[in-house]
Amino acid sequence: MQALLAVSRVIDSINLRLGKWVSWLIVVVVIVSTANAISRKLFGLSSNAWLELQWIMFSVIFMACSPWTLMSNEHIRIDIVNSMFPKKVRDSIDIFGHVAFLLPFTVVMIVTGWPFFLASFRLNEQSFNAGGLPQWPAKSLVVIGFALLFFQGISELIKRIAVMRGLIPDPFEQTLHPAEAEAERLLADIKPDK
Repeated sequence: MQALLAVSRVIDSINLRLGKWVSWLIVVVVIVSTANAISRKLFGLSSNAWLELQWIMFSVIFMACSPWTLMSNEHIRIDIVNSMFPKKVRDSIDIFGHVAFLLPFTVVMIVTGWPFFLASFRLNEQSFNAGGLPQWPAKSLVVIGFALLFFQGISELIKRIAVMRGLIPDPFEQTLHPAEAEAERLLADIKPDK
C-alpha cells in the first residue's frame, strides 16, 4: 500500500502544480475578453480568432483544473445529505462513486475522444468561422483533461482506501470551521515554497 500511496503523491503533485499554473489563465481570459470587447465596441474591430481563443482557454482551465478540484474535495456533491451519514458510509460512497461512475466515465471519454481528436488532427481541422483557429488543439483537451481526471480518481481511490484502513489521516477531516480552513489554505498557498 505504501507504493500506491507514493504513486498517489506523485499524481497529486502533478495535478496540484498544473491546476495552480493553469488557473492563472483566468486572468488572461479576462484580458483577452476585455480587449476584444473594447476593440469591437469602440473601433468596430472584431476577430473570430480572439473569441475562439477565449473559448479554448476557458476549456483548458476547466479540463486541467478539474483534477485539482477533485483532489481538493471541492467537487459538487450534496453536502447536507452527505454530512448526515457516518464517516464509514461517506468513505464507502466515495469509493463506490469513483469505481462505478468516475473512473468508467473518464475511460469512456478518453476512448471515444481519442479518435475524435485524431481525425481532427489528421485533417488539420480549421474553424468554420472566418479567421478562426485550428480545432484539433481544443479537441485534444477532451483526452488530456479526462486522462488527468482518471489518474486523479485513482489517486483519490488509493487515499480513501488508506484512510479506511487507518494508514493515513483523512485529509478532509476538518477541525476548523470550513471558512477558517479555507482561509488557512489560502494563506498557505500565498507563502512561498521553501
